[in-house]
Amino acid sequence: MKSILIVDDEISIRQSLEGILEDEGFETFFAATGEECLTLLQSEDPDLILLDIWMPGIDGLETLKKIRQTRPQQLVVMMSGHGSIETAVKATRLGAFDFIEKPLSLEKVLLSIQNAIKIGQLVAENEALKEKIGHDYQMIGNSVAIDHLKQQIKMAAPSSGWVLINGENGTGKELVARAIHQQSTRSKKPFVEINCAAIPEELIESELFGHEKGAFTGATSARRGKFDQANGGTLFLDEIGDMSLKTQAKILRILQEHKFDRVGGNRTIEVDVRVIAATNKNLQEEMSSGKFREDLFFRLNVLPFHVPSLRKRKDDIPRLCKHFLHFFCGKESREIKTITEPALNALIDYNWPGNVRELKNLIERLVIMTQENEINVSDLPLVISQNNQANDSQSMMTSSLPNSYREAKEVFEKQFLRDKLQENAWNVSRTAEEIGLERSNLHRKIKNYQIEPS
Repeated sequence: MKSILIVDDEISIRQSLEGILEDEGFETFFAATGEECLTLLQSEDPDLILLDIWMPGIDGLETLKKIRQTRPQQLVVMMSGHGSIETAVKATRLGAFDFIEKPLSLEKVLLSIQNAIKIGQLVAENEALKEKIGHDYQMIGNSVAIDHLKQQIKMAAPSSGWVLINGENGTGKELVARAIHQQSTRSKKPFVEINCAAIPEELIESELFGHEKGAFTGATSARRGKFDQANGGTLFLDEIGDMSLKTQAKILRILQEHKFDRVGGNRTIEVDVRVIAATNKNLQEEMSSGKFREDLFFRLNVLPFHVPSLRKRKDDIPRLCKHFLHFFCGKESREIKTITEPALNALIDYNWPGNVRELKNLIERLVIMTQENEINVSDLPLVISQNNQANDSQSMMTSSLPNSYREAKEVFEKQFLRDKLQENAWNVSRTAEEIGLERSNLHRKIKNYQIEPS
């Protein structure tokens, strides 16, 4: 039952409203002055307040101002027998939902209350949805790598600098982009994302910039593009390395001039958008081969971020498993499952080429397909459960000592290079940069040692 606080110094008004509102199923309680209203609000939490403007002591407008200081979301409908446009405007600016003139109309009072309560429900649902979205997109983990990344986000988010995020598929580049947006001054504005690799080349300009009616076959009406939708907020360009050179040139123009034309249009639209781009490609190599514009790269790469692979933050795997277990058990209405220590160790030892996304998908599968509430090694895919055995065999093979220093050095170097290449998903450039070796030199050693992906 919704509750309404009626604040009016006239007892006849209070009694009339009490009868009407209780007949409509509302719970009512009363205050005769602004001071009494503020005292009541220290212990009561009404869904709506009907507040008279002209009262002894502090008037309704002053009372409304004090209510706003402690209850910014409180729904308040003002009433007055001496109303004027100026008074109504002032009440609205102070945060009143509506303004009703006396003598009160039953239909207008009920309509205003119903509309206010609907708005209140929408606001509550919106806040709950924002909280849920924030929870769904939180970054799980407290490893050194993730703590460092969170610290970088905290420093960069409040600025207006453009961001370029690099990382393997499944590492959580979108989570980083959302975290930057949520901690920025644009957090109340839209966060709009577009996957540049998922949209056909002939449609991506229309998606980004919008189009006018009749701009091409099938354009039966005008449409706003992603840049337009993100105005004032953040635009997340995922997989920007897959964007054509032609589209890259148009993106560069927007970043430089903050304006664009819709496809088929001749009207220039100005926007204020913070761009966050992400890619799993090595853009240095893409630029060398002429597939990515240098000027766009340097424009975007103001604040570079690298999202570590899961194999470089294995300390986070137990927390991630627990988080995904609770999430999917709740989603599927199952009892909370647990993972045995041997199974958890097998998950930690695995190298996760698909990163966090692969782990998340596996936990969802285990929640659905495992009958028992305890997940054992036997429930895991063979590629994971047998990974420990393969590691043990590899350790035995490399443990036999060579006869000479030169052979020992070669054995160690070959194994070292193989491990580092595997850690970097066999990305030669990234591995060379990490171990401090020239790329051409690393290529030569890979060829000499005949190192190939397992």
